[in-house]
Formats: sequence, C-alpha cells, structure tokens
Amino acid sequence: MEFIVTAVVAVFLVIALYTDLKAQIIPNWLNVTFFSAAFIYHTAISGLEGAAIAAVGALTGFIPLLLLHLARGIGAGDVKLFGALGAWVGVWLVLQMMFYAILYAGAIGVCLVIVNRAFGKKMAADVTAFVVTVAGDRKLQWLQWAESGKKFPFMLAVAPAAVTVWSIFS
Repeated sequence: MEFIVTAVVAVFLVIALYTDLKAQIIPNWLNVTFFSAAFIYHTAISGLEGAAIAAVGALTGFIPLLLLHLARGIGAGDVKLFGALGAWVGVWLVLQMMFYAILYAGAIGVCLVIVNRAFGKKMAADVTAFVVTVAGDRKLQWLQWAESGKKFPFMLAVAPAAVTVWSIFS
C-alpha cells in the first residue's frame, strides 16, 4: 500500500478510535468525509478503474459488517467505517482487517467476561473513578462502556487489526 493511502487511513482510524472511545460513536461526517476522499483520490490516480476498485472495496467492507450490525453485533458507524476503509485499501486488505478485528473483538469479549465474572462491575467502576481522579475535575465518560460490562467500542479491535495487517502485508 502506498504511503499516502496508509497515512490517510491511519489518520482516519485514529480519529475514529478517539470518537469511539469518548462517545461510543463514529460520526457520519467522519465516515462520509473519508469515503468521499477515497473515491476522489482513486479516481484522480486511476480514473474510472480507480473509482470501480474503490466501489468494490467499499462494498466488501460494508456488506459483511451490515449483516453483523443487523444481528446487533456492532454499531452502524462501524459498518460505515469499514465501507470507507474498503474504499481506501481495497478488497484484500479490508477483508484482512475485518478478519483480525473480529478475532481481536472475540479476545476482548472473552477478557471482559472473565473480568466481569471474577471481579464484577466494581473493578470497571474503580478504573473509571481512578481515571476521573487523575484527569481532574472534568467529567469523563471515556470508560462508561466498561461499567456496563456488556459491550465495548469496536475500534478497540479495529485499531490493532489495522496494525497487524500493515505489519504482515507491508
């Protein structure tokens, strides 16, 4: 993957990770901006063939995760994120990122089950209280998802998946 695409995707994923951790949402403006930029970039570089490759990559990232969303496994922002990601990196890399993200999400889920069963929700509440204390008087909701013990930001799995794929295929 060329440097420009890697840099743009890295920025996209960092922003998505930040927003997902902070508010458990990946905003539409972010997904639409990066999705549109992918089409503009690939069309400028390779013409209609580039646009077609971006479209196939977007569908490859979008459709499987739409099914997971319909089963209430992930949020809609994650689905759109993988559509935009696919438009940037293409079919093969988005499938690899999806595969590793699902593996990492499974591992995180297992860890959460173990922690919640072993220590209960008190541990998550204690961690949140510690972070709030360290951060000062600001009201932080960064770890609000941890207190629920039911779900977590999918970007916690997507970010290491992207790093894994870039490490293997670069």
